[in-house]
Amino acid sequence: MTASGAEVPTSGGETVRLRLDLSYDGTDFAGWASQPGRRTVAGVLTQALHQLCGVDEVGGLTVAGRTDAGVHATGQVCHVDMSLPRWDALRDSILRRLAALLPPDVRVHAVTAVSPEFDARFSALWRRYQYRVSDAPEGAPPLRRRDTLAWRRPLDVAALNAASEPLLGEHDFAAYCRRKENASTIRALTDLAWRRDPDGIVIATVTADAFCQAMVRSLVGALLAVGDGRRPVDWPGSLLQRRERAGEVAVAPPHGLTLVAVGYPDDPAQYASRAAFTRRRRDHVVA
Repeated sequence: MTASGAEVPTSGGETVRLRLDLSYDGTDFAGWASQPGRRTVAGVLTQALHQLCGVDEVGGLTVAGRTDAGVHATGQVCHVDMSLPRWDALRDSILRRLAALLPPDVRVHAVTAVSPEFDARFSALWRRYQYRVSDAPEGAPPLRRRDTLAWRRPLDVAALNAASEPLLGEHDFAAYCRRKENASTIRALTDLAWRRDPDGIVIATVTADAFCQAMVRSLVGALLAVGDGRRPVDWPGSLLQRRERAGEVAVAPPHGLTLVAVGYPDDPAQYASRAAFTRRRRDHVVA
């Protein structure tokens, strides 16, 4: 078993830990995590790896961010453990072979041998998402309809940024999370900024050490209500006083959201210490 509890190769002998960098169109997936009878990113990736290596030669699939149904990724990271002989045989052809086995809505861009202390989930320093919105009267561009939300009301980017500022820092985001038993809702938000690109698309960039379920889409939903004038600028920040989910916050649709990057320590010697730090339970906000 790995430190995260996942199965490792059972064929015996030495194994190597591999980092996989991948992207996917989440439209036709029921999220990342494997679910019986449902098409998931982890499911199709595991199937491809098993076809390529054999069931007993690869295992321990662990992901940086378990994206929800309909959410996309351009910078997702996961790791697996593979038997060293199998890796030696595949290292020069693994990308091409995975491309032949994976469906067209999932691509692995890089496979890199890393130290055994690397943990795609717990060694991560931060995750970065972007949310795309078109407030054009004609809706989202046809070629971007799968990753861009069409919003019927004009958006004020200055108001969006003003409402976002009080949310930065470490807070209890219970109002914006789907609470899980014995799970903390305290998170450290380091970036939440909006811009309008030359093509008119409004893009939110959100970065934190980690996110609880539905947090980014809840933040976006609350802020869009400010951006189109239905709520005052101070409303999203005021919700941080809540200790339970705010029912009046609309969760933005999943298809506008993309995981674009995951950051890790530059020094591999810090992977283990970062993982130990991440596993700590945060019961209160650090002043």
